[in-house]
Amino acid sequence: MDLAVLWFGIVAFFFVGYFVLDGFDFGVGMALPFLGKDDVDRRVMINTIGPVWDLNETWVIVGGAALFAAFPEWYATLFSGFYLALLLILIALILRGVSFEYRHQRDSTRWKKWFDGMIVFGSAAPAFLWGCAFANIVQGVALDSGHNYTGTLFDLLNGYGLLGGLTTLLLFFTHGVVFISLKTDGAIRQRARALAVKSGAAAIVVAAAFLLWTGIAHFSIVFLILAALAAVALIASWVANLRGAEGWSFALMAATIAFAVISLFAALFPNVMPSSPNPENSLTIANASSTTATLTVMTWVAAIFLPLILLYQGFTYWVFRKRVTRASIPDEAPEPVSA
Repeated sequence: MDLAVLWFGIVAFFFVGYFVLDGFDFGVGMALPFLGKDDVDRRVMINTIGPVWDLNETWVIVGGAALFAAFPEWYATLFSGFYLALLLILIALILRGVSFEYRHQRDSTRWKKWFDGMIVFGSAAPAFLWGCAFANIVQGVALDSGHNYTGTLFDLLNGYGLLGGLTTLLLFFTHGVVFISLKTDGAIRQRARALAVKSGAAAIVVAAAFLLWTGIAHFSIVFLILAALAAVALIASWVANLRGAEGWSFALMAATIAFAVISLFAALFPNVMPSSPNPENSLTIANASSTTATLTVMTWVAAIFLPLILLYQGFTYWVFRKRVTRASIPDEAPEPVSA
């Protein structure tokens, strides 16, 4: 197999892992104002992802590093052209991470409210912007002969890009709400299941519109199969949630996101960044990849360390597999602070 094509698949694998794993993190964060009736409920929700959210986030770092090493031209064009969008994502992720660590440091309602708001923003903004960015990559952007992006941030906010952002926002939100129902018990579990029914129905409609638009513009048999699998998995997840099968619902939701992301990479292939005004300026797997020697070394490194990473991640989820309940939340006892 061509090593450049192999690494296109590996980069896709890293982003699939990131969107599946950090996707439900985003969903939990966005669900705080919908499911958190009091501070204990919000602490329960945050504790469901407490042991794993930072581990999930490392997938985008590894994906970015793989992109830089395997496809330096793609990395340079993407990170320079989408600079403001990626900067907003970075700021949102920083605010979210800081909020997880600092919201419990003061016994002040106002203090916690501010950090809860940053968690919601830090979850919703990346969930929307990642979808918007990937939709624009698939659609094609304005590239000159030197493969430089010549558009602006507002050019990315077109109809297709916004629909892509709304799709990932709803998919991640539903993924997170289903995760909450899987990891909690009692009233919050019941509210999460009810909310997943509503958000899941909205996600089905919006995702169907996005996949249909993508299929019309970038039709291929491979894309059609993958998009159909994503649609079936999404509907099956919604039905499983109705029946109270949270484990199946969560697994099928993860499959939905995985198939959807893979379908976008399939629609992109063999390009990595199409040029919409002039196809001759497009970045492809061939002209954007590193040398064969570099890709060979990277392949050996990936073959050794990727299985270890997957084993470690799986072990972490196994250790923290139990449900989080209100009774398991300890009383906070910091020094009183005025609101």
